[in-house]
Amino acid sequence: MIGMDSYMNTYLDRRMKYLIQDWDLATRNDLGDFETRMQAIEDATKEIDTFEAEAEAKLEAMEQRLMRLREVKR
Repeated sequence: MIGMDSYMNTYLDRRMKYLIQDWDLATRNDLGDFETRMQAIEDATKEIDTFEAEAEAKLEAMEQRLMRLREVKR
């Protein structure tokens, strides 16, 4: 069994780069700036939330104006 373990270890050592790519695995380098990337995502999410709220308010105001114009036209 020792021969098989040695063979598997050698195989994995040679193929590790491809295994990481094929299985889309994270490495220590990928995780090094994980917190920074997560913070950037959270900041972008807050910006999107703000944009959605502002857009919704503007759309509501436009709908109100449209209703008033329709009433005036009658």
